[in-house]
Amino acid sequence: MSHPRARVTGMYVEWAANLPHVIAWRSTVPPGCPPTRILPDGCMDLIWHDGAVFIAGPDTTAQLGTATPGSRFFALRFAAGTGPGVLGIPADEFTDQQVPLDAVCPAAEVRALSEAGDPIAALEAFALRRWQQPDPAMVAVAAGARAGRPVGAIADRCGLSPRHLQRRCRSSFGYGPKTLARILRLQTAVALARAGRPFADVSATAGYADQAHLSRDVKALAGVPLRELVV
Repeated sequence: MSHPRARVTGMYVEWAANLPHVIAWRSTVPPGCPPTRILPDGCMDLIWHDGAVFIAGPDTTAQLGTATPGSRFFALRFAAGTGPGVLGIPADEFTDQQVPLDAVCPAAEVRALSEAGDPIAALEAFALRRWQQPDPAMVAVAAGARAGRPVGAIADRCGLSPRHLQRRCRSSFGYGPKTLARILRLQTAVALARAGRPFADVSATAGYADQAHLSRDVKALAGVPLRELVV
């Protein structure tokens, strides 16, 4: 399965899905693979894993993923607050949890997904049937947080009071705007570091006060120092 916009890392491949703000990905666990550190990213994933289908809610800290060699994963990752519209449940009901899809969807529909010969096509068809247009305010919130704008400025730009912004963010992303901003800043920092940028440059570009702030925040969210995420 190839795609002109695919990103390949080892046995992992991702590409733009046929829905806005959604990434499709697949992975096969190779022999001798150590546990995978999964960083928080402000997204929800709908995952097919060897015939089981489940929702991976938005994480507040890194999780260690383990699976047997040869296990196959096919999934959709919903960014910009699009997941709750497809699943019909607020994101904060899934924060830091993995929930079987049949807990929120009819068993017959989930069984059809689990038995699909092309899991990605089946997941995309499922999402398309249930698709709701993204909330423009939440798309703007995600973009503002990713750009490092202050939470107050994001609220003003979206015409939301701080309390309203907090409630809408929790429902769309699983946590409030400050946590979302920290997590998206972490994603930016890790991407810059993996691209070979010096850590001092990473801290300034990603919006940290200094390199010590970068180190503390990465360790708090990822559980390991930044250098261990780069190798």
